Amino acid sequence: MLKGSCHCGAITLEVDASPDQVMECNCSHCSRKGYLLWFVPREQTRVHADEGKLSTYHFNRHVIDHHFCAHCGCAPFATGTGPDGKAMAAINARCLEGLDLSALKRVPVDGRSY
Repeated sequence: MLKGSCHCGAITLEVDASPDQVMECNCSHCSRKGYLLWFVPREQTRVHADEGKLSTYHFNRHVIDHHFCAHCGCAPFATGTGPDGKAMAAINARCLEGLDLSALKRVPVDGRSY
């Protein structure tokens, strides 16, 4: 199990899996924030947030809920639905504790073309 959080700790998360690769998207949102995204089934995640601290941002087609901390601004995860209709979570691997990012394969995604 991996644990992660926003910068101030008001949002914490646990994931019952470990990544071997992450997606590095070049869309205007991901590239500006430096996301390294790891997609997992939502039932493998647990999120805990202090009341009023979880904010959500939508852009483009408004199909992904990009969650961020209303206090520190850090964005540890997003939620949405995969192409198969399954509920998914996009975990920002940079917000996970003890994860060696250099050991993960980075898969480029051309999000600018979506």
